[in-house]
Order: sequence, then C-alpha cells, then structure tokens
Amino acid sequence: MALLESLQLPMGSELIDFNLPGTDGKNYSPADFADKKALVVIFMCNHCPYVIAIIDRLIKLQSDYAEKGVQVIGINANEADNYPEDSFENMQKWVEEAGINFVYLRDESQEAAKAYQAQCTPDIYVFNADKKLTYHGRLDDSWKDESAVTQKDLREALDAMLSGQPVTEEQKPSMGCSIKWK
Repeated sequence: MALLESLQLPMGSELIDFNLPGTDGKNYSPADFADKKALVVIFMCNHCPYVIAIIDRLIKLQSDYAEKGVQVIGINANEADNYPEDSFENMQKWVEEAGINFVYLRDESQEAAKAYQAQCTPDIYVFNADKKLTYHGRLDDSWKDESAVTQKDLREALDAMLSGQPVTEEQKPSMGCSIKWK
C-alpha cells in the first residue's frame, strides 16, 4: 500500500466535466447537480483502508448536508483487473452493504481522475455553486479513529462556504492509498 497525499490545486479552479456510470444504473455529469450549492467530489474505492475507515463519516456528511444543498459524489477510478474488489459489481454490492447514500460512479477509463490530478483514495474536492474549487483537503484529523477527531476540516469548509464566509486557505492534504493506475 503506497501512502500518498493529495496535490495542492489552485483554489478557484473550474469543476472538470465528466459523464460516468453510477452504481444505480444511471450516468451522471456535473450538470445533473446544477442546482446544488456545493459538490463534494471524492475519488475513493472499495478496498482502501483509509476509505473504509471514513465511509460512515461520508455517509453522515451526505445526510447532514443534503438539505443544505450539498451533494457528495464518489468516483472510483481504480483498475479492477488487479484489484477486483474495486470492480463495478463490487461497487454496487458495497453501496448496498454499507448503506452509501450518495452517488458512486465508475471511472473505468481513469480520464476523470487524471483530469482532476487525483492521487489518493480518498482525494476530496469541494466546488461551490459557481463550480469553483474552494476546498481540496482532508476530511478531518483522524482517518482511523472517529472518536479521536478534533478538527473537522471538510465540515468547517462547507459551513464557511454555505454561510458566505471565506474557506480557510490553510488546507491540509488528504492522504490515502495511491490510485491504482492501468
């Protein structure tokens, strides 16, 4: 398992378009969420221990922020030949088993991951209503143990953005397993 950190991208970068199949049988692009105040795009996968450790927090985040106009979008770009647990079929199973309540998409070509310069799972991006990057960093300060969390970076960024306040420029990178490239 190679531990990587997310790259620091320029704030204000435009949301990059994609059109990817979801575990629910529909294809999605950012245009499907044009009415949202924020899009939280997370490159993730089924087998990464960093993602597994935070999946319940991501599910709770979607529940807590859905009525505030926030949509979480998970994207799995891992190649599945050597990592069959990340196959589309296993993504569908995991959505059911874990109770994932947000859109979970398959980036088979890995084009979306490359366009976003995604490095790790999870790699978290937040775009505002104008589809500009306002946050690119970690979920919180304890990937492993939720009871040890003292800093809820992603929630603080969303709260600031939704209340019209500036999002802190000090953003700690997300860290996790490397994306499994073809």
